[in-house]
Parts: sequence; structure tokens; C-alpha cells
Amino acid sequence: MLQIIKDNTVIPFMKLKEVVEILCLGLVIASIVSMCVKGLNWGLDFTGGIIVETHYSTAVNLDEVREAYAAEGIEGVVQNFGSTRDVMIRVAPKEDLNQQIVTHKIEAASAKIDPNYSITRSEYVGPAVGAELVESGIVAVVVSLLAILVYIAFRFEWRMATGAVISLAYDVIVVMGCFSFWQLEYDLTVLAAVLTVLGYSLNDKIVVFDRIRENASRLPRDMTMQHLFDVSLTQTLSRTIITSGTTLLTVFALLIFGGDMIFGFSLALVIGIVFGTFSSIYVASTWALFLKIERKNLIPKKIEKKEIEMESMDD
Repeated sequence: MLQIIKDNTVIPFMKLKEVVEILCLGLVIASIVSMCVKGLNWGLDFTGGIIVETHYSTAVNLDEVREAYAAEGIEGVVQNFGSTRDVMIRVAPKEDLNQQIVTHKIEAASAKIDPNYSITRSEYVGPAVGAELVESGIVAVVVSLLAILVYIAFRFEWRMATGAVISLAYDVIVVMGCFSFWQLEYDLTVLAAVLTVLGYSLNDKIVVFDRIRENASRLPRDMTMQHLFDVSLTQTLSRTIITSGTTLLTVFALLIFGGDMIFGFSLALVIGIVFGTFSSIYVASTWALFLKIERKNLIPKKIEKKEIEMESMDD
């Protein structure tokens, strides 16, 4: 692996843990306040709306389609599906726009683009379906966090599991807080990005925790837990920088060149990866220290017993 941090270098991450935790807590509170005051700008996937699908005889340019729809007073999420000849528009429900009116206006706009068009689908998705999606999304995130808590508690230690879940909850709240503050549309693609962030961030934390547990058995027993965490975090920093850096390059490319359809998805990933990497270094590890984790909690009993016996023989 490419070496970014020199050997024997130890960065004192935990020296600033109290200050950083206060800043993180402030960011979480600000995100929650924003969600309570401004709320989330729910997309049509959650609020319901009118969906119309149109098939054209030749490939069409989405910008031209949007302009034609806008000229008829129809604005919404316009995208291709299946092929460049099939276009779907989702229109937010309004008092003066029902399914029949929207379909009629789209027919008028489509006729100007291609006289050989055909409407293949026109339906109204009610808000009850959207409310069910919101509930399912919340359940998906909560169940994921609980499963992660059980997994890390089984593989490592309950203090580390608690720190991991707190940090993952922090990642989710910050992403949602950013979307709330800027009132960006929160749809199913953003929800998918949030769940992706959970998996990505968890993988990063597992790598850090694995190195901490390994060093608990390998490094001198008189080393403090804070210094042990600093050593472990420094050793995994090169891997974290390379992994997060290459991932961000790809996601930034999607953000810049991917277009409106995946803008929310890409932005959520960018925010989640940046804060998820930060929380792996500070939030997850810091909470394990706050909960008074000790070296003996990380060393299997058989190994610990063997080390004690060896020390007794040396004495």
C-alpha cells in the first residue's frame, strides 16, 4: 500500500477528542433543529403525484422535452426510462392540476416534439403510498443500526458497538440535516445513498476497530488506551485517505457530470463519505474511550491468560 504516513509517526487524535465531540454535538443539534423547523423537502416518491410516461418514435433530448412541457405549464421530474425514446415525468399534486389536465397538456407538448408519440402510462400516486415509503425508510435505517450494533458487539466489544452506532447515527443525521438546511429534494435515490453511506462508513470503522484490537495484544501493556487509539488510527490513516479519496473522485464525477437525476444521490454520498471518514477517526473511537474501554476488554481471555503466565515466568 502507498505509504502516506511515515513509520513511527503517531498523530495525537484523541488529544482533541473533547473539543471535537462538542463540535460534532453542535452539528447534530443544528441538523435536528433544521429538520424540525424547515423539515425535509420530500420528493414525489414520498408525497405522491401524477406520473405520465410517453413513448416517442425517435430518441428525444430531455432538455427539449422539459422546455416543451414547461411551455404548457407542466413542471416536474423528467427522465428517460428503458431507452432514450421513453420519457417519464412526475408532477407534484396541485389544486389546479389533476391527472386529466396534466395528461392533456403533455399530449399537446408531445405532439409538437413528435407527432407519432404515444402515452403508455398515466396514473396518480396518492400521499398514502408516500407516507408508507417514509415509514419504510425510517424502519430500514433503524433496523440497519440495530443489526450493526449486534454485529460489532459480537465481533468486538459493546463499547465499540455503541460508539459505532452513535457515529453512524451522526452520519445519517448530518446528511439529512444538510438536505433540510438547503431544502434539497429528498427522494428514494437519496434514501438509497444514506443506506450506502451506512455500509461504507461501517466498513471504515471495522478496519479501525480491527487495528485497535490487534494492537491491544501486540503493543506494550503499560501503554495508555488513549495512546493505543492514537497509534491505531495513525496506522490506518493511509488506508483511509486512499480509500476515501478514490471513492470521492468517482462520486464527485457523478455529482458534476451525472445530471439532475442523480444529483441528490451523489451529493448525499459526498457528504456521507466526508463526515463518515471523520466520524470513524473521532466519534466512534472517542465514544469507546468515554465509555471507559480497557485493554482487557479487547483481548480474548485465552490470550490474556497466556500473557499473564508469560509475565509471571519472566518475573
